[in-house]
Amino acid sequence: MTTPLIEALTARHGFTLVDTESLDGFLEAREHSVLFFPGDAERLVESNDVAVILPEILKVYGGKLTPALVAKPSERLLQRRFRFNAFPSIVFMRRTGYLGVLSRVLDWSEYLDEIAAILARDVSEPPPFEFPDGCYSNGMAREGENSARGEFQ
Repeated sequence: MTTPLIEALTARHGFTLVDTESLDGFLEAREHSVLFFPGDAERLVESNDVAVILPEILKVYGGKLTPALVAKPSERLLQRRFRFNAFPSIVFMRRTGYLGVLSRVLDWSEYLDEIAAILARDVSEPPPFEFPDGCYSNGMAREGENSARGEFQ
């Protein structure tokens, strides 16, 4: 689901709406871009908060970052590509190269410090996807479990 604040990003603030098919073309045409993944904005109040904060952050960077809103049907597929585990998230890119991600709401000074550090990095692969503590995927050994047989010791 979406909200009026999320919809305003494209209608009022000029964010490009991207999906799995249009993303690479969007990235290739821009030096630095920021991708906003709001997640379920009706369930996550932080999504609306970031939708208000992000245009203000972009003003600080004076047009150096080109924003895009990730279309709802593409969020989960692109989440796997950039390997983050929390919504809302903003992913920073240099052309098609990954720079970093910020998830959830931060304090204003944290945004400014973190974004400056992210933009100073060399492009890299996104970090390995990590499951939150207590979550396990089928076939993953849990602490104290014999991974070969799925039994606890």
